[in-house]
Amino acid sequence: MKTHSVSRRMTAVEQLRAEKKVRRLLQLLVGLVGYGTSLTFLVESSLGASSWNVLTEGISLHTGLTFGWTTNLIAVAVLVFWIPLRELPGLGTLLNVVLVGLSADLAAEFLPLPNSLAQQAIYYGIGLLMLTFFDAVYLGARFGSGPRDGLMTGAVRVSGKPIWLVRAAIEIVVLAVGWLLGGTVGFGTVLIAFAMGPLVQLFLRCTTVRLDGDRRESAECVAKGVA
Repeated sequence: MKTHSVSRRMTAVEQLRAEKKVRRLLQLLVGLVGYGTSLTFLVESSLGASSWNVLTEGISLHTGLTFGWTTNLIAVAVLVFWIPLRELPGLGTLLNVVLVGLSADLAAEFLPLPNSLAQQAIYYGIGLLMLTFFDAVYLGARFGSGPRDGLMTGAVRVSGKPIWLVRAAIEIVVLAVGWLLGGTVGFGTVLIAFAMGPLVQLFLRCTTVRLDGDRRESAECVAKGVA
């Protein structure tokens, strides 16, 4: 499996039939809950949230919905863009829509507000690492991408460009739209926009669950001279 590309395509049925289901399901749940919690760390740090958080905040300001509910509604809307990319949904797609926003709202109930710049910096550092690591954790479970990550995996597959480049482009566009809607942008937001892709690509190397079909597909590619 090439490290600059995404995992092989599997339908929802193939994802469920693939081996290591218990491990993959636990990894999926941990990844999604961790990802949702990371969003709250970044928001509470006030040093700059992710691009999608900026968009969520901007829409929330105009609608009056909570951060979590807005997150989930954006996830549903983004699924429309999967159609031209022919991205395949799965269990992870469905659970992403439900668990990420729910985890973000739940974490906000228990996470104390930082009372110093040092604590804000700690929250931001924790949030950035959690955001990128747990994104790779749930993607590596291979139960399908969430709505936002589906844009990345679909665009990588269609364009042939590396993950870091495609992810950075998406993050910058989303950041610009969120800022125009009134979302808060900080130095940390810009850092996330550029760091998200490379860090996710790095973590995917150790979080992606290897399946028997990968070896078969690799062997077929070699036989066809498409290494």
